[in-house]
Amino acid sequence: MMSTNTADLASHFPAEVLEQRAHEQRQRLHNSVDELKSSLRETVREHLDVESHARNHIWRFVGAAAMVALVSGYNVAGMFTRR
Repeated sequence: MMSTNTADLASHFPAEVLEQRAHEQRQRLHNSVDELKSSLRETVREHLDVESHARNHIWRFVGAAAMVALVSGYNVAGMFTRR
């Protein structure tokens, strides 16, 4: 079945036209892949941008650092005091 479709196409279109169409399709596919790679790189950069996240969520970082300092201080003080 596949050979008849290919034979039908070859009889209706010259080989040069089919080769040109194949080349154009390959080029479109390569361009699409390049665009996808570019957009993925940009998305990954945005998600991994530490400075941006720090600026946007500074109070969360400050609160977390304060909690870590409080718990650490409590534990260190507990080592030197008797209960």
